[in-house]
Amino acid sequence: MTSKLMALARHPEFRQGARDMMGITLGISAWGLVTGVAMVKSGLSVPLALLMSFVVFAGSSQLASLPLIASGAPMWVLWATAFCVNLRFVIFSAQWRLYFGHLPRARRLRIAYFAADLNYVAFLKRFPDPKPSPDHEPYFWGGVALNWCAWQVPSVIGILLANHVPTHWGLGFAGVLALLGLSYSLLKDRNTWVSAAVAGCAAVAAYALPLRLNIMVAIAVAVAVGLLMEKWLPETKRSAA
Repeated sequence: MTSKLMALARHPEFRQGARDMMGITLGISAWGLVTGVAMVKSGLSVPLALLMSFVVFAGSSQLASLPLIASGAPMWVLWATAFCVNLRFVIFSAQWRLYFGHLPRARRLRIAYFAADLNYVAFLKRFPDPKPSPDHEPYFWGGVALNWCAWQVPSVIGILLANHVPTHWGLGFAGVLALLGLSYSLLKDRNTWVSAAVAGCAAVAAYALPLRLNIMVAIAVAVAVGLLMEKWLPETKRSAA
């Protein structure tokens, strides 16, 4: 096992994957730190926050669920919110299946745990054509190794030092900025821009709903708009025109 890991780390595409993630690790680290602090500030104990950070490993759903935990929302609302926020990974996984579908299930499950938004963007930019290649796995692991560490280390620091961080530092707003940066990186065409704008409007319009249900409303509306635009205004047709 050790020799396999060493060979993987020495692969040129492993180093390339890490280099491609290097430029965005600062934002990921800031987001991880904010999320770590937010978990403890929301009432989670340090052991439970650490468990959530390592097991869940999904910053957007963690941040979305924390206000619900703090307000004592029913478990079904918590699960539904996390599910809706992470629906995008169904699309990511369907695309990654073209590259990793031939691997044994255990290896695919490991890939699924470490998969992240920005790794998906970097991977498809590096390999736009899903032809079989021995470079796919090394590149993927190089990117996620850096991404995972850039998230978990600041998150753990935030959890352990949360009680020493003054509330007036405005870390919640920093978390919003981190999420905005991530969202902006995923807006790649007209459909995603329109869906994001509609989601923002829906979230504001439904803000008065209890239990932060405006988040679920925004997600549902954005998905519906995105699917309708893909059906009626596909990018290929607009480009051809």
